[in-house]
Amino acid sequence: MDYGKWRYENAQKARESRKNQTNTIIKEMKLRPKIDSHDYETKKGHIVRFLKGGDKVKITIMFRGREQSRPELGLNLLNRLAEDVTADGLVESTPKQDGRNMIMVLAPTRKKSEAKIEAKAEREKRLAERAADHELAQKQMAESRAPAGERPRKKLGPADNLDPDIDL
Repeated sequence: MDYGKWRYENAQKARESRKNQTNTIIKEMKLRPKIDSHDYETKKGHIVRFLKGGDKVKITIMFRGREQSRPELGLNLLNRLAEDVTADGLVESTPKQDGRNMIMVLAPTRKKSEAKIEAKAEREKRLAERAADHELAQKQMAESRAPAGERPRKKLGPADNLDPDIDL
């Protein structure tokens, strides 16, 4: 057996197995108990984007001052958020109080590798549409331009003299 060949094949197998691995990334989103509805929708949009990308999301609700005596506000907010993102993620760890913060972790419903493949297909589709639109615009622009010889030209006469110092 050729040792060099065996070593090369093992290196190829190791490289192939590393290619298929994905690193789990935990993104964090911080909220407050008295969050406005628009701000909530914005944060929820970010969370959905992270989950669609295949990343886990750690949601932290920060309590300050008197808010610490009302942890049910944070619990209600986290439950509402979990219900809103059920299509893209599921609750991995239930909400729990950790000092001044309440923490919950959401996990994506699909794997990161699937999300990457889908994102790549979507990006290629958008690029193809853009190229088709650009080609159509170029074609329309070329049709709208008439060759220089076919354009009607206005003939200038003595009445159209633009410079008053010149007599024709």
